[in-house]
Amino acid sequence: MGKLTFKPIEIGDKALITSFTWPSDFQNCDFSFANMCSWRFLYDSEFTVAEDQLLIRFKIEEMSRFAYMMPVGKGDLGKAIGLLEEDALAHGHPLCLLGITPDAKERLEALFPSRFMYIPERDYFDYIYLREDLAFLRGKKFQQKRNHINNFKKRYAYEYVELSGDMIGECLELEGLWFRASQAKEDVDELSDERRSMIFALEHFNELGLVGGAIRVDGQMVAFTFGAPINHQTFGVHVEKANVNYEGAFTIINQEFCAHLPSEFIYVNREEDLGIPGLRQAKLSYQPFLLLEKSAAVKRS
Repeated sequence: MGKLTFKPIEIGDKALITSFTWPSDFQNCDFSFANMCSWRFLYDSEFTVAEDQLLIRFKIEEMSRFAYMMPVGKGDLGKAIGLLEEDALAHGHPLCLLGITPDAKERLEALFPSRFMYIPERDYFDYIYLREDLAFLRGKKFQQKRNHINNFKKRYAYEYVELSGDMIGECLELEGLWFRASQAKEDVDELSDERRSMIFALEHFNELGLVGGAIRVDGQMVAFTFGAPINHQTFGVHVEKANVNYEGAFTIINQEFCAHLPSEFIYVNREEDLGIPGLRQAKLSYQPFLLLEKSAAVKRS
């Protein structure tokens, strides 16, 4: 097999990369092109195409070794995995695939029975919801969410607006308020990384194909959110921020944004909880349709 040549993921690669991810059935947030680009600074993410498969590698463990994503495409998966294993071994370590979902595991096991060791990573499971559930909040299980929204509507005369690139300044100002309020509760390094990713995304909003929305009260932005398609039927919500002094702001931006998403998106992926207790509780409270299991898969020698 030939040696792989990877190149850094850049905004100009959007059309090529999404030609593989858009028709795919993989729903994990790692396959959002906007995520790949805006987090590249942290992982040095690279890609190549071989055997009609999109292959992605990135650095882990303080940048000392490579990990890989599940190949995506209609080509020869067995050969693609062989190429990735060659690349990993050439760098002195066994092949490690991250973000392996149950459907990906099934494909790997069909080709390489019992050749991979799987390690579930609960903090990185994705929360996937039915878009209609989040948009309409029907039924008894969402009564509390509807109460939050009704209270917000009684207290504030608000407007929902589509997010656009010329609203970056407002978003950064609001995010700064949220950042300062959250520093004492969460890991500051993680918050700083998220902030850097978010700023990159906002500065390249249109080029990344992002879609977003905001809530204004008396002309002032009190919440915003944005994301991008993961595949042809799953939309990924990458960022959601709100002024915590406006009770119910998180609930209303979530509901309004999902109500305005195109109906072609059946599912909404609201990403991982990273093991943060408050975030886990909040994501579970929206009754996920699927808690998408993701594992590390390490190839046995």
